[in-house]
Amino acid sequence: MSTTITEKKPPASGRKYIPKTNKSKGLYIKNFPDAIFNESQQLLKRTFDVTLSIVLTVLIFSWLFPLIGLLIKLTSSGPVFFQQLRHGKDNVPFYCYKFRTMYVNDQADTKQATKDDPRITWIGKFLRKSSLDELPQFFNVIKGEMSIVGPRPHAMPMNYKFSAEIDNFMFRHTVKPGITGLAQAKGFRGETKDFYDIYSRCKLDIFYVKNWSPILDIKIIIWTVFSLLLSKNDVY
Repeated sequence: MSTTITEKKPPASGRKYIPKTNKSKGLYIKNFPDAIFNESQQLLKRTFDVTLSIVLTVLIFSWLFPLIGLLIKLTSSGPVFFQQLRHGKDNVPFYCYKFRTMYVNDQADTKQATKDDPRITWIGKFLRKSSLDELPQFFNVIKGEMSIVGPRPHAMPMNYKFSAEIDNFMFRHTVKPGITGLAQAKGFRGETKDFYDIYSRCKLDIFYVKNWSPILDIKIIIWTVFSLLLSKNDVY
């Protein structure tokens, strides 16, 4: 199976591309295989996800979540958690959970966070820079909506935009989205500033889907930890 990604404007010479639009979701999609991983691979990946999620919940999240929740409540009004609709495997919508890092506002679902964004609270800046705001997604993993490792799910307006700009972008959605992915392990975190940024992330995501193995998942988790500890880039 050969899968490439290219900018759709203009199509490559001699290459006929006719996007299929799913009118219910507004996404540009193609007829990808129904199952990228076989049943044994899916079972192995699911077992790893659930086991690690439960262990982390018992040993770490049981005391860390209440602490983070208290800091959020003490620094701004509003709920501790933030949920946002995103496209999951096979483009099925699900609510992605995060710790709330912004003051309550009407643009959280439509506008990306930017540098010095006034909507972000001071504790929110720390949570976003350290990626601790993503930890509630382990509940998405336990529910079966996400995996620990996989392509990151984007906000729906971003998916509409990117799927129209990048051929085979929705190939990322043939597997469950992840809390971290190969793109994040390689330093692509935070705001998608330009076409090159999202193109590079998509290229790494497709490489991951086509070359998945349990060892690759473990490597990505290790790389992600080192990336978070050593990164000098501003994440907001």
